[in-house]
Amino acid sequence: MEDLLHRAEILMEALPYIKQYYGKTVVVKYGGAAMTNEALKESITSDIVLMKLVGMNPVIVHGGGPEITSFMERLDMPVNFIEGQRVTDEATMDLVKMVLVGKVNKELVSLVNQHGKFAIGVSGDDGGLIKARKKASHVDLGFVGDVDEIDRRVLDNLIEDGYTPIVASVGAGPDGKSYNINADAVAGEVAAAMCADKIIFLTDVRGIYADPGDKESLVPEVTLDECRRMIDTGQVGSGMLPKVNACVKALEAGVNRAHILDGTIAHALLLEIYTREGIGTMIRKETK
Repeated sequence: MEDLLHRAEILMEALPYIKQYYGKTVVVKYGGAAMTNEALKESITSDIVLMKLVGMNPVIVHGGGPEITSFMERLDMPVNFIEGQRVTDEATMDLVKMVLVGKVNKELVSLVNQHGKFAIGVSGDDGGLIKARKKASHVDLGFVGDVDEIDRRVLDNLIEDGYTPIVASVGAGPDGKSYNINADAVAGEVAAAMCADKIIFLTDVRGIYADPGDKESLVPEVTLDECRRMIDTGQVGSGMLPKVNACVKALEAGVNRAHILDGTIAHALLLEIYTREGIGTMIRKETK
């Protein structure tokens, strides 16, 4: 009986959060080890289904860098990065689309749809969802782009029809050519365009650390202004910077909360959204 009562208490703890986020849009950037570990993929996709069933409108954005690199190496294609950006010639862009759209996206859709007809996969190319421009750089990165505009109507229509959109981070330029875009940046732009209530980044670290060298210094909560200061002072490490910048972009555009959490923890999404303590770092607009 004690065990049953404990389970009931857990469910009741989630109730106010279920009510608070009912009907709200939540953008989840799905990445890191949670994309390659089969047990973690099952955990995350089941979390997404539960979020949908209790009334949230999740929108999933993903990349797939490690899988792209793996396929390139298997095909003896050169793998080149400049300042963290993959140099993407025409052949590489073809492979990026094959991996992101044809493999990673469809696998995620299939995992979600094991539970019912909940998800539809889309690329930024589809319906003009992500309008891209060639990334400005002191060197030519090829078909690497930035987001120029998000046409939210594609996502709104899918949500209205009861589906969870799963978005591959490829966009189309004005010339009709496809561009490889950083998935963190895409997630931030999608959250901003959708006026999402939350944006959540699943990564391989617990969140933002007060001291990047001290894994016990997790910052559970920080304001937008405090977050900007951490960026300016270099307190946010280079690997975390794209995610934190995307959080700032989304919050400045009207998103209420941004979360960075460790996707290697089973059911990380549910623990962050539906419990009092959460497990990662939450960034909020208002001051304390």
